[in-house]
Amino acid sequence: MRSGSLALSLLSTPLNVAVLRALEDEPLPLVDLRRAAGSPPQTTTRGHLRALTEHGILVRRQQREFPGAVEYELGSAGVELLKVARVLESWLAESPGEPMALGSTAAKSSLKSLVAGWDSMIIRAFAARPLSLTELSKLIPGLNYPSLERRLGGLRMAGLVKAHTCEGRSTPYAATEWLRRAVGPLVAATQWEREQIPTESSPLGRLDAEAMFLLAVPMLRLADPGLSTFRLGVELRSSSGDLTLAGVQAQLGDGGVSKCTTRLEGRVGASASGPAGAWLRALSEGEAEDLELSGDCGLAKEVLDGLHAALFRTPQRA
Repeated sequence: MRSGSLALSLLSTPLNVAVLRALEDEPLPLVDLRRAAGSPPQTTTRGHLRALTEHGILVRRQQREFPGAVEYELGSAGVELLKVARVLESWLAESPGEPMALGSTAAKSSLKSLVAGWDSMIIRAFAARPLSLTELSKLIPGLNYPSLERRLGGLRMAGLVKAHTCEGRSTPYAATEWLRRAVGPLVAATQWEREQIPTESSPLGRLDAEAMFLLAVPMLRLADPGLSTFRLGVELRSSSGDLTLAGVQAQLGDGGVSKCTTRLEGRVGASASGPAGAWLRALSEGEAEDLELSGDCGLAKEVLDGLHAALFRTPQRA
């Protein structure tokens, strides 16, 4: 699993969502919790509760009044996971079709497609440019053609990629605006994993950082950007222990971004860099104090504020 996938997978399961919501206000005995979660089979309930307890999302306690009986309450990781759930709810409310409710069958399907595309690096490939299935198979040799076709089909059905108009024999597919907005839930999920289950989470890697920026940066809308360039870099440790920089360099023009690349060479008008944790806070909470800004610091701050607003704005539908 890649960074953020575990949290999203947990929240893609309707029973997990029902349990979190049932315990949001108060602890509940097992019998009441099972009833509040829709009365699923006992073996199914116990299996999910065990997994959530192992992650520290739930706390299991013996009831003093009734020896042998247990009750459950949210652990600190569960309280924080509910915040990720609210980010997901905002994202699901803006699905290309009709709004989806977290915990529904439709939301489960969309989240599973998102996680499958993220883990297989298909989303990283589409973040860079439109691709046909044949081109995709050359970029991701680790997956056979039928597996790629199934994952691409899931992304298309979920509205995360769409056919891109182009002259040629093969049909290219491109990231939708909704997939770009999925960076918000991915950031929130990654932050939760790093803070709540650090020993079980996957570290944010170069390809993860590149994919997030490549998807999110084109959504920037600045008041008066002028003709300038900026660089966004995440400081990462290589396998040898050396500090490396992963991210994007972008060209501004006509009110938005005209070009975005992962090549970080050359001079830029503004720059923001820092460790992964600082970037996650800047994107999710709008707090950029721990990032190093250089060049035109005003432009750099405007870019950071724009990214936060694009990813975590309140959903609006017609």
